[in-house]
Amino acid sequence: MNPRRPRKHPGLSATQNGKSRRQSLAKTPTGINGLDEITEGGLPRGRSTLVTGGAGCGKTLFGMEFLVRGARDYGEPGVFMAFEENAEELTENVSSLGFDLAEMIERKQLLIDAVHIQRNEIEETGEYDLEGLFVRLNHAIDTIGAKRVVMDTIEVLFASLSASILRTELRRLFHWLKSKGVTAVITAERGEGTLTRQGLEEYISDCVILLDHRIHEQVLTRRLRVVKYRGSSHGTNEYPFLIDAHGIAVLPITSLSLTHPVTSDRVSTGVPRLDSMLGGKGYYRGSSVLVSGTAGAGKSSLAAHFIDAACARGERALYLALEESPSQIVRNMRSIGIDLERWSKSGRLSFHAARPTVYGLEMHLAIIQRLIDETKPKVLVVDPVTNLNAVGSDLEVKSAFTRLIDLLKMQGITTVFISLTDDSAHAEQSEIGISSLMDTWILLRNLEHNGERNRGLYVLKSRGMAHSNQIREFILTDQGVDLVNVYTGPGGVLTGTARVVQEARENAEALRRQAEVARRRRDLAHKRAALEARLRAEREQFAAHEEDALKEIAELRMQDETVAQGRLDAAQLRDANGRAKIKRRRPLRARGENDEGRRPQ
Repeated sequence: MNPRRPRKHPGLSATQNGKSRRQSLAKTPTGINGLDEITEGGLPRGRSTLVTGGAGCGKTLFGMEFLVRGARDYGEPGVFMAFEENAEELTENVSSLGFDLAEMIERKQLLIDAVHIQRNEIEETGEYDLEGLFVRLNHAIDTIGAKRVVMDTIEVLFASLSASILRTELRRLFHWLKSKGVTAVITAERGEGTLTRQGLEEYISDCVILLDHRIHEQVLTRRLRVVKYRGSSHGTNEYPFLIDAHGIAVLPITSLSLTHPVTSDRVSTGVPRLDSMLGGKGYYRGSSVLVSGTAGAGKSSLAAHFIDAACARGERALYLALEESPSQIVRNMRSIGIDLERWSKSGRLSFHAARPTVYGLEMHLAIIQRLIDETKPKVLVVDPVTNLNAVGSDLEVKSAFTRLIDLLKMQGITTVFISLTDDSAHAEQSEIGISSLMDTWILLRNLEHNGERNRGLYVLKSRGMAHSNQIREFILTDQGVDLVNVYTGPGGVLTGTARVVQEARENAEALRRQAEVARRRRDLAHKRAALEARLRAEREQFAAHEEDALKEIAELRMQDETVAQGRLDAAQLRDANGRAKIKRRRPLRARGENDEGRRPQ
């Protein structure tokens, strides 16, 4: 029996291990920043993509940048067939973006073919086809070996034609482009209730991209959406995009997931005593830090210390100012001994200052992404984030910053967000509700006592590290920020002059205790000296008595020996034979004892 063959699934092919893998659709990268991430690689290779939208949304620029990036970055020459503008107009319009079309045309990287069509010159007098257009386009493609084609805009080509002819010729055009194997971008104007005026192009195209620009509360925001993409997954959300001096930049951060890498490396806050409060090492690299407090609490000063420390380490920094100019920030920080101007001149520090109402929220995010791509910072300061409440609701602001925080974490950028809070009992709540997204939250508060208003700092939270639970007094000096211990007295926490008075009292008490200790040490020394003197006298007196007693003892022993010797001599004299007899000496008796050991009666 033959073994059963596995069923083939569309889009799958077997590997050597017997497992199936999905065949990926061949794609052509656009080179447009962010778009290739949304489309997971670019536009479908060898197929047609429809780019549609209203007037002024950027369709022509989209097509031109697709060709320019392809020629510059991927070595794929392109043909731009224009039905509304000529080559001189196109060259002049895109020169502000840094695209030198004349040089690219000279190098055979780009060919612009302007087809002039006047509607009053079109007359339908029999069978109509695009054969002449195909010949013209085919010649342009073969001339430079084009791999990319842009046709801008398709409505002009089919003006005043009947629906039946239009449908037929549209299909012919798209099939002809596919047969040539070129990756084509066709721009079309948006219709009423349809993606295009004819309502047909979106059904024939393999990929459809909708460009949109809308005004909300007098603020314009450009958005991009991939409506369909045959044979490929893609981002389905609306993405803000930016048109600036570098072309188009799309912000695809809504597609980011919670997969950002983390590290155990630490970076200094720029304030040594604050580093000590954070386990002695500062923030985690790549983390998000919220510094909140009332006006004048010192939030920007703390951020300036962080920037100064990062630049001193040789890292690049980006400062996004939403309410002050860079020169004002530099001047103000100089008053506390921080010179940010030197870092700005050296290129390590980049400023970007703009009022929140200049752009919409999404445009702000797109600009931030562009700045990050250009400056490649390691640290970032946004001062203050609460100003963005002016261009969106709380929900919109929180949603926007959720995406921004994800983007920053993916790139490992350590960010300090400055948040302005009101001076109320609810200071431990951020104004835009982003505190839950923060890794570290530092709160600056005003402490009122004895008719004074002083600053206090404490770490409300810091994920993944031990941190101090103490409140430290926050002082701005000529040498920068200083944190001092907060004294606790009978009435509570002491700051300012009350702390100074308490310090003076404690210093005086310490001096008094030191004097008392010295006095007691002197008394003890005197007593020890007196005792030692008495001991010396007693020892001398005892030595003299001892000497006398020893002399008396020696004299008594000599007397005993003399008596014993006399008795021995007397015994020798009594010997009858006249010979000396040596007798064994008896033990000495006590005086008065006889031979029998008894005293005489």
